[in-house]
Amino acid sequence: MDLIADRGRRVTIEELNTTRLLAHARKQAHQRNLDDLIIVDVDAHHYENENYDEFLPYMENDVLRQLTMSGRKRNRAGITPTQVGYQDMGGRVTRYPLRSSEKTENQTGAERDVQLGHRWMDAMSVDYSCLFPTGMLNIGLHPQKEMETELCWAYNRWLTEKIMPESDNRFFSMLCLPFNDPEAALRHVETFGDRKHVGGFMVTTVRSHMAVYDNAYMKLYRAMEERGLVLSFHSGPNWGEPIFRSCNRFMSAHALGFTWYNVLHCTNWVVNGIGERFPKLPVVWIESGLAWVPFLMQRLDHEYMLRPSEAPLLKKKPSDYMRDMFYSSQPMEIQDYGAMECTFRMMNAETQLLYSSDYPHWDFDLPSTIYDLPFLSEKAKHNILGGTAARLFKLPPRNEKQKANLQKFGNLHAAAA
Repeated sequence: MDLIADRGRRVTIEELNTTRLLAHARKQAHQRNLDDLIIVDVDAHHYENENYDEFLPYMENDVLRQLTMSGRKRNRAGITPTQVGYQDMGGRVTRYPLRSSEKTENQTGAERDVQLGHRWMDAMSVDYSCLFPTGMLNIGLHPQKEMETELCWAYNRWLTEKIMPESDNRFFSMLCLPFNDPEAALRHVETFGDRKHVGGFMVTTVRSHMAVYDNAYMKLYRAMEERGLVLSFHSGPNWGEPIFRSCNRFMSAHALGFTWYNVLHCTNWVVNGIGERFPKLPVVWIESGLAWVPFLMQRLDHEYMLRPSEAPLLKKKPSDYMRDMFYSSQPMEIQDYGAMECTFRMMNAETQLLYSSDYPHWDFDLPSTIYDLPFLSEKAKHNILGGTAARLFKLPPRNEKQKANLQKFGNLHAAAA
């Protein structure tokens, strides 16, 4: 039997199976009868770097495709700007360095990705998962916008043609937009927007180029609104950002970075009246935690009341536009329940908050993080864990109890009835 040293003890390869690593999560789900609730994870990830050789051939530009693939053959390097990730927590999270040791029926390719995904979803009682890349969340920092466009195109084709069709309809995605090129981003919406399993499109907010209010994006937003698609902004850290270079610990850059980028883009979105111009475009802010939401609401309302002439498109306070948008739950700041209850109230969490795990990253949240909150009603728990997302992304129930709950709380989409 294969053995691996792990911080002073011997671990078998079998112990590294995702199902075994999440045994306590499965027990939690069973104790809370979570299978009776539809649970939609609006932010989960896979390691697309394990499948570069599968999707890079989809790049359209012959020269960039050759450069990228030949570089991979020489040194097996990554394709996007990198930074110190600290994802394995100094070796304490064994699934990162030993992920390749986990056995599946198919040891490579899309089928392996799907099998690993179903294992963690089943353990947590997650019915549907919105799948995002990991390394490509830094694609907005690529010095060549042409490369961003090509990589997004290749990844989106591979995801929609190879991964999601193999997932028993349990994976969906908000596809990665090449946001540095508005015309290319529009082409992605026109090409992929009506494909099965596509619920919308995602902007990686770690970028330093055009602002969300630039007039070049208006056709993009209109195209998404007309198609009933969801626009999401997925945040992240960037230790190399000048403002964060004084941070001497990863936790500092991590805490500030994930919040800062969404604060910046949300501010520009609200103050420039984009919500007023596209009132039927659902917008989701992902992986920033929640503590920033009441802070920004209060700051923007205060400034707006002093200088309303600088936001002439607004017909209500900035906080009201923020309450029209959606927010993912992870990483949820759970140290002070009183503060959290106030945050939930200010953001209308019962209808605007969407559960997310961020699995398999080191700081992921189980569904019990929401379910166990003492101040939530039964309806709020149902909506946040999946009812609201099921309606937003038109996802059907997977059993009769889920269907009954969706009907009870008014979240059963007409197409799923």
